[in-house]
Amino acid sequence: MSDKNRLPQVLSSHVCAQSRLFAIEQVKLRFSNGVERDYERMKASNRGAVMVVPFLTPDILLLIREYSCGTHSYELGFPKGLIDPGETPEQAANRELKEEIGYGAKQLVPLKSLAMAPTYFGSTMHIFIATDLYQQRLEGDEPEELEVVEWDYHQSDELMAQADFSDARSVAALLMTKLQRDKY
Repeated sequence: MSDKNRLPQVLSSHVCAQSRLFAIEQVKLRFSNGVERDYERMKASNRGAVMVVPFLTPDILLLIREYSCGTHSYELGFPKGLIDPGETPEQAANRELKEEIGYGAKQLVPLKSLAMAPTYFGSTMHIFIATDLYQQRLEGDEPEELEVVEWDYHQSDELMAQADFSDARSVAALLMTKLQRDKY
């Protein structure tokens, strides 16, 4: 392995700020060329997260519209959430579907696991396609009922053009879904 690809040496790390939800870790690194730098990153919970692209029928996608505090707006996107302790990503995906859209899935197809800002955050989101849905609702943790939006899959380009469909994870999930489905 060349020096260019050798991971830097961690000289020290400590939590420098913490809130109820987040911990910021300061990491002192030494690179293979001898340069030392301090980095800050959100400390990962190691739980991971899931996002699901649910198909009510082969032609109808289900999305949710929910409040996003980061942008102080309502965003249109796919069901998502954290993996609970002891859950597999597949179990978490099915639970999130039941909580957010009132459906479970008999079939979950894994698309890809994505790093969600690897420069500053060490968390992974597992993306799935869900088909063969059945009605089942679980109580979720959202402060208000989520709006479930049906969307014609064949109008995906129009979805991409929606101003409130801007979460990069949802955009990536839709594009990966299109690539997967176009194979057949």
